[in-house]
Amino acid sequence: MDKENVPTANIQGPIGRVTRARAKTMGPLGGLPPLHPMVKQDHKRALQPTTKRTLSDDKSVTLVAPIVQAKRRTVFRDITNNHFDASSIKVPSENKVQINKRVKRCAVKKNERVTQSVRAEPEIQKTKATEIITKQSTHELCEANSKLNADFNLAKHSGFGSSSQKGESIIISEVEASNDESIIDIDSKHKDPQMCSLYAAEVYANLRAAELKWTHSIDYMKTVQLEITQEMRGILIDWLVEVCEEYGLASETFYLTVALIDIYLSKKCVGKRRLQLLGITCMLIASKYEEICAPRVEEFCLITDSTYTRADVLEMEHQILDVLSFQLSVPTIKKFLRRFLLAAHSSYKAPAIELEFLANYLAELTQTEYSLLKFLPSLIAASAVYLAKWTLDQDEDPWNATLEHYTSYKASELKVTVLALQDLQLNNTSPLHAIRQKYKQQKYKSVATLISQKPVTPLS
Repeated sequence: MDKENVPTANIQGPIGRVTRARAKTMGPLGGLPPLHPMVKQDHKRALQPTTKRTLSDDKSVTLVAPIVQAKRRTVFRDITNNHFDASSIKVPSENKVQINKRVKRCAVKKNERVTQSVRAEPEIQKTKATEIITKQSTHELCEANSKLNADFNLAKHSGFGSSSQKGESIIISEVEASNDESIIDIDSKHKDPQMCSLYAAEVYANLRAAELKWTHSIDYMKTVQLEITQEMRGILIDWLVEVCEEYGLASETFYLTVALIDIYLSKKCVGKRRLQLLGITCMLIASKYEEICAPRVEEFCLITDSTYTRADVLEMEHQILDVLSFQLSVPTIKKFLRRFLLAAHSSYKAPAIELEFLANYLAELTQTEYSLLKFLPSLIAASAVYLAKWTLDQDEDPWNATLEHYTSYKASELKVTVLALQDLQLNNTSPLHAIRQKYKQQKYKSVATLISQKPVTPLS
Protein backbone atom coordinates (compact mmCIF):
# COMPACT_ATOMS: atom_id res chain seq x y z
CA MET A 1 0.00 0.00 0.00
CA ASP A 2 2.69 2.38 0.92
CA LYS A 3 4.64 1.65 -2.28
CA GLU A 4 1.58 2.11 -4.48
CA ASN A 5 0.59 5.39 -2.88
CA VAL A 6 3.96 6.98 -3.16
CA PRO A 7 3.92 7.55 -6.97
CA THR A 8 0.32 8.75 -6.80
CA ALA A 9 1.15 11.23 -4.16
CA ASN A 10 4.14 12.31 -6.09
CA ILE A 11 2.10 12.83 -9.28
CA GLN A 12 -0.73 14.79 -7.67
CA GLY A 13 1.37 16.83 -5.31
CA PRO A 14 3.71 19.55 -6.31
CA ILE A 15 6.92 18.21 -7.65
CA GLY A 16 9.95 19.85 -6.19
CA ARG A 17 13.57 19.61 -6.96
CA VAL A 18 14.73 15.94 -7.04
CA THR A 19 17.95 15.40 -5.19
CA ARG A 20 19.92 12.25 -4.59
CA ALA A 21 18.73 12.01 -0.99
CA ARG A 22 15.13 12.40 -2.01
CA ALA A 23 15.42 9.81 -4.75
CA LYS A 24 16.91 7.36 -2.29
CA THR A 25 13.99 7.76 0.14
CA MET A 26 11.43 7.09 -2.59
CA GLY A 27 12.19 3.43 -2.71
CA PRO A 28 14.07 0.90 -4.73
CA LEU A 29 12.27 1.81 -7.95
CA GLY A 30 13.49 5.31 -7.58
CA GLY A 31 9.92 6.64 -7.14
CA LEU A 32 10.52 8.99 -10.05
CA PRO A 33 7.47 10.68 -11.45
CA PRO A 34 6.28 9.84 -14.98
CA LEU A 35 7.81 11.46 -18.02
CA HIS A 36 4.83 13.59 -19.07
CA PRO A 37 4.45 15.54 -15.82
CA MET A 38 8.12 16.24 -16.00
CA VAL A 39 7.70 17.69 -19.49
CA LYS A 40 5.11 20.14 -18.22
CA GLN A 41 7.22 21.04 -15.26
CA ASP A 42 10.29 21.57 -17.42
CA HIS A 43 8.27 23.75 -19.81
CA LYS A 44 7.26 25.97 -16.90
CA ARG A 45 10.83 26.13 -15.79
CA ALA A 46 11.89 27.24 -19.27
CA LEU A 47 9.65 30.29 -18.96
CA GLN A 48 11.12 31.20 -15.57
CA PRO A 49 14.47 32.90 -15.18
CA THR A 50 17.38 30.52 -15.22
CA THR A 51 18.81 29.48 -11.89
CA LYS A 52 22.05 27.90 -11.02
CA ARG A 53 22.03 24.13 -11.43
CA THR A 54 24.67 21.63 -10.60
CA LEU A 55 25.92 19.03 -13.01
CA SER A 56 24.17 16.35 -10.96
CA ASP A 57 20.62 17.48 -11.84
CA ASP A 58 18.05 15.15 -13.30
CA LYS A 59 19.00 13.92 -16.77
CA SER A 60 15.40 13.72 -17.91
CA VAL A 61 15.29 17.46 -18.20
CA THR A 62 18.21 17.50 -20.55
CA LEU A 63 16.63 14.79 -22.68
CA VAL A 64 13.20 16.36 -23.05
CA ALA A 65 14.20 20.01 -23.51
CA PRO A 66 15.89 19.56 -26.90
CA ILE A 67 12.78 17.79 -28.22
CA VAL A 68 10.57 20.74 -27.25
CA GLN A 69 12.97 23.29 -28.73
CA ALA A 70 13.09 21.38 -32.01
CA LYS A 71 9.32 21.50 -32.31
CA ARG A 72 9.29 25.27 -31.68
CA ARG A 73 11.84 25.80 -34.41
CA THR A 74 9.83 23.83 -36.95
CA VAL A 75 6.72 25.88 -36.19
CA PHE A 76 8.17 29.43 -36.19
CA ARG A 77 10.95 29.02 -38.69
CA ASP A 78 10.81 31.48 -41.60
CA ILE A 79 11.63 29.40 -44.66
CA THR A 80 11.34 32.17 -47.21
CA ASN A 81 14.83 33.45 -46.51
CA ASN A 82 16.49 30.04 -46.68
CA HIS A 83 18.44 29.17 -49.79
CA PHE A 84 18.41 25.79 -51.42
CA ASP A 85 21.24 23.64 -50.12
CA ALA A 86 22.18 20.98 -52.61
CA SER A 87 24.33 19.23 -50.03
CA SER A 88 21.21 18.27 -48.01
CA ILE A 89 20.05 15.97 -50.82
CA LYS A 90 21.79 12.67 -50.86
CA VAL A 91 22.65 11.85 -54.44
CA PRO A 92 25.28 9.43 -55.64
CA SER A 93 28.40 11.15 -56.74
CA GLU A 94 28.03 9.71 -60.25
CA ASN A 95 24.70 11.41 -60.85
CA LYS A 96 25.59 14.77 -59.29
CA VAL A 97 27.48 15.99 -62.37
CA GLN A 98 24.65 15.03 -64.75
CA ILE A 99 21.98 16.68 -62.59
CA ASN A 100 23.99 19.87 -62.30
CA LYS A 101 24.41 20.02 -66.11
CA ARG A 102 20.67 19.55 -66.66
CA VAL A 103 19.83 22.24 -64.15
CA LYS A 104 22.23 24.67 -65.82
CA ARG A 105 20.82 23.90 -69.30
CA CYS A 106 17.27 24.53 -68.14
CA ALA A 107 18.28 27.79 -66.47
CA VAL A 108 20.10 29.02 -69.59
CA LYS A 109 17.18 28.16 -71.89
CA LYS A 110 14.71 29.86 -69.58
CA ASN A 111 16.84 33.01 -69.40
CA GLU A 112 17.12 33.10 -73.19
CA ARG A 113 13.35 32.83 -73.62
CA VAL A 114 12.74 35.57 -71.04
CA THR A 115 15.33 37.87 -72.61
CA GLN A 116 13.91 37.42 -76.10
CA SER A 117 10.38 38.10 -74.92
CA VAL A 118 11.47 41.18 -72.98
CA ARG A 119 13.35 42.56 -75.99
CA ALA A 120 10.64 41.71 -78.47
CA GLU A 121 7.74 43.35 -76.64
CA PRO A 122 9.16 46.93 -76.55
CA GLU A 123 10.25 46.66 -80.19
CA ILE A 124 6.80 45.51 -81.27
CA GLN A 125 5.13 48.25 -79.24
CA LYS A 126 7.56 50.85 -80.55
CA THR A 127 6.97 49.75 -84.14
CA LYS A 128 3.21 49.89 -83.72
CA ALA A 129 3.39 53.33 -82.06
CA THR A 130 5.62 54.65 -84.85
CA GLU A 131 3.22 53.38 -87.51
CA ILE A 132 0.25 55.00 -85.76
CA ILE A 133 2.04 58.35 -85.33
CA THR A 134 3.23 58.30 -88.94
CA LYS A 135 -0.28 57.64 -90.22
CA GLN A 136 -1.74 60.40 -88.05
CA SER A 137 0.91 62.97 -88.99
CA THR A 138 0.56 62.13 -92.69
CA HIS A 139 -3.19 62.51 -92.49
CA GLU A 140 -2.88 65.84 -90.64
CA LEU A 141 -0.36 67.19 -93.16
CA CYS A 142 -2.63 66.24 -96.05
CA GLU A 143 -5.54 68.04 -94.43
CA ALA A 144 -3.40 71.11 -93.71
CA ASN A 145 -2.09 71.26 -97.28
CA SER A 146 -5.57 70.93 -98.76
CA LYS A 147 -6.80 73.67 -96.43
CA LEU A 148 -3.91 75.96 -97.36
CA ASN A 149 -4.52 75.39 -101.07
CA ALA A 150 -8.15 76.35 -100.62
CA ASP A 151 -7.10 79.56 -98.87
CA PHE A 152 -4.60 80.31 -101.63
CA ASN A 153 -7.23 79.94 -104.32
CA LEU A 154 -9.64 82.13 -102.35
CA ALA A 155 -7.03 84.85 -101.93
CA LYS A 156 -6.07 84.58 -105.56
CA HIS A 157 -9.61 85.08 -106.85
CA SER A 158 -10.51 87.75 -104.26
CA GLY A 159 -7.63 89.98 -105.38
CA PHE A 160 -6.60 91.12 -101.88
CA GLY A 161 -3.53 93.35 -101.93
CA SER A 162 -0.43 91.54 -103.08
CA SER A 163 -1.91 88.08 -102.60
CA SER A 164 -3.29 88.11 -106.15
CA GLN A 165 0.22 88.70 -107.48
CA LYS A 166 1.80 86.12 -105.27
CA GLY A 167 -0.80 83.39 -105.87
CA GLU A 168 -0.07 80.00 -104.47
CA SER A 169 3.57 80.89 -103.78
CA ILE A 170 2.61 83.21 -100.87
CA ILE A 171 2.80 80.44 -98.28
CA ILE A 172 5.29 77.63 -98.59
CA SER A 173 5.01 75.02 -95.88
CA GLU A 174 8.08 75.10 -93.64
CA VAL A 175 7.35 71.54 -92.57
CA GLU A 176 9.06 70.20 -95.70
CA ALA A 177 12.78 69.84 -95.25
CA SER A 178 15.01 71.56 -97.75
CA ASN A 179 17.85 69.78 -99.52
CA ASP A 180 19.77 73.00 -100.06
CA GLU A 181 22.91 72.97 -97.93
CA SER A 182 23.04 76.79 -97.83
CA ILE A 183 19.85 76.93 -95.74
CA ILE A 184 20.63 77.11 -92.01
CA ASP A 185 18.36 75.33 -89.57
CA ILE A 186 17.45 78.11 -87.14
CA ASP A 187 15.50 75.77 -84.82
CA SER A 188 18.28 73.28 -84.12
CA LYS A 189 20.07 75.57 -81.63
CA HIS A 190 17.12 75.79 -79.28
CA LYS A 191 17.32 72.82 -76.91
CA ASP A 192 14.95 74.38 -74.38
CA PRO A 193 11.59 72.54 -74.63
CA GLN A 194 9.76 75.76 -73.73
CA MET A 195 10.88 77.23 -77.05
CA CYS A 196 8.80 74.55 -78.83
CA SER A 197 11.28 74.45 -81.71
CA LEU A 198 9.80 71.17 -82.94
CA TYR A 199 6.49 72.89 -83.67
CA ALA A 200 7.80 76.26 -84.87
CA ALA A 201 7.40 75.43 -88.56
CA GLU A 202 3.81 74.27 -88.10
CA VAL A 203 2.93 77.26 -85.92
CA TYR A 204 4.11 79.77 -88.50
CA ALA A 205 2.49 77.84 -91.33
CA ASN A 206 -0.81 78.23 -89.46
CA LEU A 207 -0.12 81.93 -88.96
CA ARG A 208 0.42 82.35 -92.69
CA ALA A 209 -2.97 80.76 -93.34
CA ALA A 210 -4.62 82.77 -90.56
CA GLU A 211 -3.46 86.13 -91.92
CA LEU A 212 -5.54 85.47 -95.03
CA LYS A 213 -8.63 84.80 -92.93
CA TRP A 214 -8.15 87.97 -90.86
CA THR A 215 -7.99 90.25 -93.88
CA HIS A 216 -10.35 93.18 -93.64
CA SER A 217 -11.57 95.75 -96.09
CA ILE A 218 -8.70 97.92 -97.25
CA ASP A 219 -11.01 100.82 -98.18
CA TYR A 220 -13.26 100.90 -95.13
CA MET A 221 -12.71 104.65 -94.82
CA LYS A 222 -14.83 105.06 -97.96
CA THR A 223 -17.29 102.23 -97.61
CA VAL A 224 -17.97 102.06 -93.83
CA GLN A 225 -16.84 105.22 -92.06
CA LEU A 226 -18.65 108.52 -92.50
CA GLU A 227 -16.96 110.95 -90.09
CA ILE A 228 -13.40 109.83 -89.48
CA THR A 229 -10.55 110.08 -92.01
CA GLN A 230 -7.14 108.54 -92.62
CA GLU A 231 -5.45 111.45 -90.85
CA MET A 232 -7.59 110.92 -87.74
CA ARG A 233 -6.64 107.27 -87.64
CA GLY A 234 -2.93 108.17 -87.93
CA ILE A 235 -3.18 110.75 -85.12
CA LEU A 236 -4.91 108.18 -82.87
CA ILE A 237 -2.22 105.53 -83.44
CA ASP A 238 0.58 108.06 -82.98
CA TRP A 239 -0.95 108.99 -79.61
CA LEU A 240 -1.26 105.32 -78.63
CA VAL A 241 2.50 104.96 -79.12
CA GLU A 242 2.98 107.53 -76.36
CA VAL A 243 0.47 105.70 -74.17
CA CYS A 244 2.46 102.47 -74.57
CA GLU A 245 5.63 104.30 -73.59
CA GLU A 246 3.89 105.87 -70.60
CA TYR A 247 2.74 102.55 -69.17
CA GLY A 248 5.71 100.51 -70.39
CA LEU A 249 3.62 98.16 -72.51
CA ALA A 250 5.17 95.60 -74.86
CA SER A 251 5.31 96.07 -78.61
CA GLU A 252 3.02 93.04 -79.06
CA THR A 253 0.32 95.00 -77.21
CA PHE A 254 0.74 97.95 -79.58
CA TYR A 255 0.49 95.83 -82.74
CA LEU A 256 -2.56 93.97 -81.45
CA THR A 257 -4.21 97.28 -80.51
CA VAL A 258 -3.84 98.62 -84.04
CA ALA A 259 -5.13 95.37 -85.53
CA LEU A 260 -8.24 95.44 -83.32
CA ILE A 261 -8.91 99.07 -84.27
CA ASP A 262 -8.77 98.31 -87.99
CA ILE A 263 -10.96 95.22 -87.68
CA TYR A 264 -13.62 97.12 -85.75
CA LEU A 265 -13.53 100.14 -88.06
CA SER A 266 -13.95 97.88 -91.09
CA LYS A 267 -17.23 96.53 -89.64
CA LYS A 268 -18.78 99.32 -87.54
CA CYS A 269 -19.19 103.02 -88.13
CA VAL A 270 -17.66 105.17 -85.40
CA GLY A 271 -18.12 108.88 -84.77
CA LYS A 272 -15.37 111.40 -84.14
CA ARG A 273 -16.08 111.69 -80.44
CA ARG A 274 -15.86 107.96 -79.86
CA LEU A 275 -12.68 107.33 -81.86
CA GLN A 276 -10.38 107.92 -78.88
CA LEU A 277 -12.65 105.73 -76.75
CA LEU A 278 -12.21 102.98 -79.33
CA GLY A 279 -8.42 103.37 -79.15
CA ILE A 280 -8.06 103.09 -75.37
CA THR A 281 -10.57 100.24 -75.18
CA CYS A 282 -8.70 98.24 -77.84
CA MET A 283 -5.48 98.84 -75.90
CA LEU A 284 -7.21 97.68 -72.72
CA ILE A 285 -8.23 94.43 -74.43
CA ALA A 286 -4.77 93.95 -75.97
CA SER A 287 -3.03 94.54 -72.64
CA LYS A 288 -5.27 91.96 -70.99
CA TYR A 289 -4.28 89.52 -73.72
CA GLU A 290 -0.54 90.22 -73.86
CA GLU A 291 0.58 91.83 -70.61
CA ILE A 292 1.19 90.16 -67.26
CA CYS A 293 -0.06 93.18 -65.30
CA ALA A 294 -2.49 95.13 -67.44
CA PRO A 295 -3.37 98.76 -66.57
CA ARG A 296 -6.72 99.29 -64.89
CA VAL A 297 -9.75 100.83 -66.55
CA GLU A 298 -9.44 103.95 -64.40
CA GLU A 299 -5.91 104.56 -65.71
CA PHE A 300 -7.11 104.59 -69.31
CA CYS A 301 -9.89 106.98 -68.33
CA LEU A 302 -7.38 109.23 -66.59
CA ILE A 303 -5.04 109.37 -69.58
CA THR A 304 -7.90 110.80 -71.68
CA ASP A 305 -8.29 113.61 -69.11
CA SER A 306 -11.44 111.89 -67.82
CA THR A 307 -13.21 112.44 -71.10
CA TYR A 308 -14.75 108.98 -70.80
CA THR A 309 -16.09 107.22 -67.74
CA ARG A 310 -15.57 103.67 -66.58
CA ALA A 311 -19.04 102.74 -67.80
CA ASP A 312 -18.22 104.07 -71.30
CA VAL A 313 -15.06 101.97 -71.53
CA LEU A 314 -16.78 98.79 -70.36
CA GLU A 315 -19.65 99.32 -72.78
CA MET A 316 -17.23 99.80 -75.68
CA GLU A 317 -15.29 96.71 -74.60
CA HIS A 318 -18.50 94.69 -74.75
CA GLN A 319 -19.20 95.96 -78.29
CA ILE A 320 -15.69 95.24 -79.55
CA LEU A 321 -15.63 91.69 -78.17
CA ASP A 322 -19.07 91.10 -79.65
CA VAL A 323 -17.86 92.12 -83.10
CA LEU A 324 -14.68 90.02 -82.76
CA SER A 325 -16.59 87.04 -81.30
CA PHE A 326 -13.87 86.96 -78.60
CA GLN A 327 -11.25 85.87 -81.16
CA LEU A 328 -8.12 87.82 -80.27
CA SER A 329 -5.35 85.63 -81.75
CA VAL A 330 -4.69 88.00 -84.64
CA PRO A 331 -1.49 87.38 -86.67
CA THR A 332 0.35 90.69 -86.40
CA ILE A 333 3.58 91.96 -87.91
CA LYS A 334 5.46 91.39 -84.66
CA LYS A 335 4.79 87.64 -84.68
CA PHE A 336 6.37 87.23 -88.12
CA LEU A 337 9.13 89.73 -87.44
CA ARG A 338 10.40 87.73 -84.49
CA ARG A 339 11.00 84.63 -86.62
CA PHE A 340 12.35 86.49 -89.63
CA LEU A 341 14.92 88.26 -87.45
CA LEU A 342 15.99 84.89 -86.09
CA ALA A 343 16.62 83.75 -89.66
CA ALA A 344 18.53 86.96 -90.40
CA HIS A 345 20.76 86.51 -87.34
CA SER A 346 21.72 83.00 -88.44
CA SER A 347 24.26 84.44 -90.87
CA TYR A 348 25.94 86.52 -88.12
CA LYS A 349 28.48 85.24 -85.65
CA ALA A 350 26.91 87.39 -82.91
CA PRO A 351 23.34 88.77 -82.76
CA ALA A 352 23.16 92.30 -84.17
CA ILE A 353 21.04 94.33 -81.76
CA GLU A 354 20.91 97.28 -84.16
CA LEU A 355 19.36 95.08 -86.83
CA GLU A 356 16.56 94.10 -84.47
CA PHE A 357 15.83 97.68 -83.37
CA LEU A 358 15.94 99.03 -86.92
CA ALA A 359 13.59 96.36 -88.26
CA ASN A 360 11.14 97.06 -85.42
CA TYR A 361 11.35 100.79 -86.13
CA LEU A 362 10.57 100.35 -89.81
CA ALA A 363 7.71 97.98 -89.03
CA GLU A 364 6.13 100.40 -86.54
CA LEU A 365 6.27 103.24 -89.06
CA THR A 366 3.80 101.33 -91.21
CA GLN A 367 1.16 101.27 -88.46
CA THR A 368 0.26 104.93 -88.90
CA GLU A 369 -0.05 104.63 -92.68
CA TYR A 370 -3.52 103.67 -93.86
CA SER A 371 -2.26 103.04 -97.41
CA LEU A 372 -0.09 100.12 -96.25
CA LEU A 373 -3.04 98.08 -94.97
CA LYS A 374 -3.21 96.36 -98.34
CA PHE A 375 0.00 94.44 -97.59
CA LEU A 376 0.02 91.26 -95.55
CA PRO A 377 1.73 91.39 -92.13
CA SER A 378 4.27 88.75 -93.17
CA LEU A 379 5.18 90.76 -96.26
CA ILE A 380 5.77 93.92 -94.23
CA ALA A 381 7.87 91.99 -91.70
CA ALA A 382 10.06 90.48 -94.43
CA SER A 383 10.47 93.89 -96.11
CA ALA A 384 11.47 95.50 -92.81
CA VAL A 385 14.21 92.91 -92.33
CA TYR A 386 15.40 93.40 -95.91
CA LEU A 387 15.61 97.20 -95.61
CA ALA A 388 17.22 97.03 -92.16
CA LYS A 389 19.99 94.76 -93.43
CA TRP A 390 20.52 97.00 -96.44
CA THR A 391 20.72 100.12 -94.26
CA LEU A 392 23.37 98.60 -92.00
CA ASP A 393 25.45 96.93 -94.71
CA GLN A 394 25.23 98.03 -98.34
CA ASP A 395 28.16 95.96 -99.56
CA GLU A 396 26.36 92.64 -99.23
CA ASP A 397 23.14 91.30 -100.65
CA PRO A 398 20.61 91.48 -97.77
CA TRP A 399 18.65 88.43 -98.94
CA ASN A 400 19.91 84.86 -98.83
CA ALA A 401 18.61 81.32 -99.13
CA THR A 402 17.83 81.03 -95.41
CA LEU A 403 15.65 84.15 -95.38
CA GLU A 404 13.94 83.11 -98.59
CA HIS A 405 13.16 79.71 -97.11
CA TYR A 406 11.74 80.89 -93.78
CA THR A 407 9.89 83.94 -95.12
CA SER A 408 8.75 82.17 -98.32
CA TYR A 409 9.36 85.44 -100.19
CA LYS A 410 11.82 86.05 -102.97
CA ALA A 411 13.69 89.33 -103.15
CA SER A 412 11.79 90.39 -106.27
CA GLU A 413 8.47 90.00 -104.45
CA LEU A 414 9.53 92.51 -101.79
CA LYS A 415 10.27 95.36 -104.19
CA VAL A 416 7.04 97.37 -103.78
CA THR A 417 6.92 97.05 -100.02
CA VAL A 418 10.62 97.79 -99.47
CA LEU A 419 10.42 100.96 -101.57
CA ALA A 420 7.37 102.10 -99.59
CA LEU A 421 9.23 101.53 -96.33
CA GLN A 422 12.23 103.45 -97.63
CA ASP A 423 9.99 106.44 -98.40
CA LEU A 424 8.75 106.38 -94.80
CA GLN A 425 12.33 106.13 -93.55
CA LEU A 426 13.43 109.18 -95.53
CA ASN A 427 10.32 111.28 -94.82
CA ASN A 428 11.29 113.51 -91.90
CA THR A 429 8.52 116.06 -92.51
CA SER A 430 5.70 113.86 -91.24
CA PRO A 431 3.70 115.45 -88.37
CA LEU A 432 3.44 112.01 -86.72
CA HIS A 433 6.73 111.90 -84.86
CA ALA A 434 6.03 109.70 -81.78
CA ILE A 435 7.64 106.60 -83.30
CA ARG A 436 10.68 108.56 -84.50
CA GLN A 437 11.18 110.16 -81.10
CA LYS A 438 10.88 106.74 -79.47
CA TYR A 439 13.62 105.14 -81.57
CA LYS A 440 15.93 108.13 -81.30
CA GLN A 441 16.57 107.19 -77.69
CA GLN A 442 19.89 105.66 -76.74
CA LYS A 443 18.27 102.46 -75.42
CA TYR A 444 17.23 101.74 -79.00
CA LYS A 445 20.72 102.61 -80.35
CA SER A 446 19.24 105.72 -82.05
CA VAL A 447 18.29 103.68 -85.10
CA ALA A 448 15.80 106.35 -86.22
CA THR A 449 18.77 108.48 -87.32
CA LEU A 450 20.18 105.76 -89.60
CA ILE A 451 19.53 106.29 -93.31
CA SER A 452 20.80 104.28 -96.26
CA GLN A 453 23.10 106.32 -98.45
CA LYS A 454 22.26 104.36 -101.59
CA PRO A 455 18.93 103.26 -103.04
CA VAL A 456 18.03 99.61 -102.76
CA THR A 457 19.91 98.46 -105.86
CA PRO A 458 19.37 94.67 -105.62
CA LEU A 459 15.64 95.19 -106.25
CA SER A 460 16.02 97.52 -109.23
